[in-house]
Amino acid sequence: MSSLNSGGGGSGRSIFPKGPSFTLENFSNKDFIVRDFVEDLAESAVPVNRRSGPAHQAFDPKPLIRTFENALSQLATLSDELGERETDLLTSVRRAEIQHDQTLETLGRKLDQSIDSFETLDVTLNNPNGANGNDRNGRSDGGGMVAVQIGERLEDLDKQRRRALDANFLIQCWLEVSEAGELTSLEDMIRRQGSGENKVRCAIIARQLMRMSQRLDPQSWSQTNGKKVNGVTNGVVGYRNNNTRELIEKFSETLEKDLLKQFDDSYRRQNFDDMLECAKVLHDFNGGASVVALFVNQHQFFIDRSQLITDEVTTDNETWEKLADPDSDPPGVEPSLQSLIDEIRVVMQDESFIIKRAFPYYDVVLTKFIQRIFQQSIQQRLEMVLEKADTISSLAFLRSLHASRSYINNLIEDLKAHGLTEHPEPCSAQTALSLDQQLDELFVPYLVGNSYIDRERKSLEELYSSLLFKYTIYHSRRKKVPTGFMASLAQQGTQLLATAKDAYIDRLDSSELTPTQKAMMLRVAGLRDTDPNKNKNEIEVTDEDGVLSVPNAKRMLKWLAEGVRRALELGSGSDTPKDVSALLNLLLTSIGQVYIETSLDAAADSAAAQETLKVEPDLAYLPSLQPAITITNIMSRFINTVLIRLAESNTTVRRSMELQTKQGVERIESKTNNIIRSTLTVVLNWVTKLLAGQKRADFRPKDSDLEGGRYFETLQTATCLSICTFLNRVASLSAQAIDGQNLEILSSELAMSIRDLLFEHFKKFNVNATGGLMVTKDISKYTSTLKDWPLTKEAEGSVEVLSEIGNLFIIGPEALRDRSRTIQPGGAGKKLQKADFRAFVLKRDDSGSVGVQSVLAGL
Repeated sequence: MSSLNSGGGGSGRSIFPKGPSFTLENFSNKDFIVRDFVEDLAESAVPVNRRSGPAHQAFDPKPLIRTFENALSQLATLSDELGERETDLLTSVRRAEIQHDQTLETLGRKLDQSIDSFETLDVTLNNPNGANGNDRNGRSDGGGMVAVQIGERLEDLDKQRRRALDANFLIQCWLEVSEAGELTSLEDMIRRQGSGENKVRCAIIARQLMRMSQRLDPQSWSQTNGKKVNGVTNGVVGYRNNNTRELIEKFSETLEKDLLKQFDDSYRRQNFDDMLECAKVLHDFNGGASVVALFVNQHQFFIDRSQLITDEVTTDNETWEKLADPDSDPPGVEPSLQSLIDEIRVVMQDESFIIKRAFPYYDVVLTKFIQRIFQQSIQQRLEMVLEKADTISSLAFLRSLHASRSYINNLIEDLKAHGLTEHPEPCSAQTALSLDQQLDELFVPYLVGNSYIDRERKSLEELYSSLLFKYTIYHSRRKKVPTGFMASLAQQGTQLLATAKDAYIDRLDSSELTPTQKAMMLRVAGLRDTDPNKNKNEIEVTDEDGVLSVPNAKRMLKWLAEGVRRALELGSGSDTPKDVSALLNLLLTSIGQVYIETSLDAAADSAAAQETLKVEPDLAYLPSLQPAITITNIMSRFINTVLIRLAESNTTVRRSMELQTKQGVERIESKTNNIIRSTLTVVLNWVTKLLAGQKRADFRPKDSDLEGGRYFETLQTATCLSICTFLNRVASLSAQAIDGQNLEILSSELAMSIRDLLFEHFKKFNVNATGGLMVTKDISKYTSTLKDWPLTKEAEGSVEVLSEIGNLFIIGPEALRDRSRTIQPGGAGKKLQKADFRAFVLKRDDSGSVGVQSVLAGL
């Protein structure tokens, strides 16, 4: 090892060589290896002169022992030295720890003092008039108050300094503009430091310079078109002939143009931060009107759409024909308007994002943008669509108006739900109010006052008059009963017929009628193009044209329901009761009076004409009652379910509508009842006439009539057969006219009246034994005929009494006696009375016999 030193020293050599020596550094080396250390010791123990001797020498351990002993003694010395060093280090560590603890204690005390001072200052600042004026160490908090006062004073001084600097700069700028005729300082500020803050400062200074010019250079403000007016204002002359007003205005315009150009460039680069900065500057400069106008007016949407706004409405003819056809479903909004609104929906949602990021007052800009879109783009296209629809027909105009309003209203609701600048939250109340206001302003020209409901009513009147034209022609040609009660009731209906017919013809001849609408009116009326040119008396009509049609009534109600829907969605809630009241008047007039009551008047005239005829009455008018009743029920249900409910918000209008409906329905019911009563009279008159033709020999045949058996082969008399045949026809026609309880009441009243006629009828004829059989057959036929009708139990019991009459003419005296015991003494009722019993028995040929007389005497 290089660290082990050999024994000799100096220039001489010792007789006894020393062993190797080493220090602590030998063992602190990173390369120290114990094995190498021992080998070096062993090697150093052998003298040099012996290493090159003979190979087989005897082993001598003494040198090794001496060397290792010497090494052990040195190691013991090093161990003692190392122990001393360790003791010194431990002592130093203890001293350092004691000093560290002392340092920590000192720092802790200082920290506590700092905390106490901070708390005292905090209390002083928060409680300038604090009740507790001392900290926990008893020190005064006056220092905190002083600090606050100093801070406020420094802030005031800073503000004064800034004002002084601004005033100095303002004076410098005024001197430049008034004496040198330029604004070098402001221009340099913008050119070198073109930040938003400096631009705002330039704008403020420009406004201040403008006010200074008004005060200090009034002469420049008294010039017109750059020429000075003679004389000096307030004794102040211009500054070296520099027009300060013109210079400042020119600089302001230049500054504004630069800012607007910067804003526009930033918009094209989608640099929203720069746009926001420019918008702030321009807002402080002139209220922001110019930048808002730039953003709105120069928007690409308006530029592109302005080129397309002149395009005509190019909807195909089939769509316009559907719009004008009342029987087809409305095709919806016009395609070009729909495309515009769909594009606006996307543009509004996209631009609202830009507006919010580019403007500090984004709600104002959004309102302006909404106004521009609605008042320019939508309004112009809407006017074109409605003008085109108005040239088609009034119904096409109303349908287009309704479809446009509905589609634009959907746009409004979508924008509100989107939120626009408040996305994803719903839009603000101000934006929602602006959207609703624009929607209302779009349609005010078409909905103001009564203009809309008048158009709606006029359109329905045209449709109704077209559909009922042939109907009114037919009934106007019908011969009226010249006098009588029914004729007086039908007078009002006749006037309405004439009015409706003349109004339709006048409308067809009107120059205002469009070709499409005229063709539609002719188609609904079932006329050809050449028919209206004929005289109204030459138009061909059939009996079918004068009959009520439930499908036609449903068509009219469908048209009205469509109009009610439009009125409900287009009009305001406060106008709804008034609008539906106007439509109710039209409904009661057109369907109630012109349609239903005209048919009832015709039936009433027919019934009245049958009362005095000497031939069998024709009751063919009865089936016309059924569609009249059905249409009345449908109309009444529609009124009560739809129209009156829509008027519930206005009690006065609702009560008026209920009264009108009640009067109209009662008038129809009254006419129907009059027709039924007239029919009863006609039937009873004819039955009476047939009964008067009964031959006396029918119930008292002679022996010659019995020869050949032909009399017994006859089932009923001719009179009975005629009456029963007539009554069967009456029952069939009545069932076609009315049903249910009404038919039951009519049948019962008619059956009881006929029963009374038959009672009196058989009291007039003498009946022999053979004729009694015929009486029985006739009464059986009468009874079966009447019982086939839908009768009440009371009426059926009254009819059943007829069968007892026949038995009275064929049973013997003993049977009569038994029958007389069950007869009621008197009064009316379903049972046979004693007076009737006596009257019938007296008509028997054997009424004078002892047996019959004894029966009569026992009554």
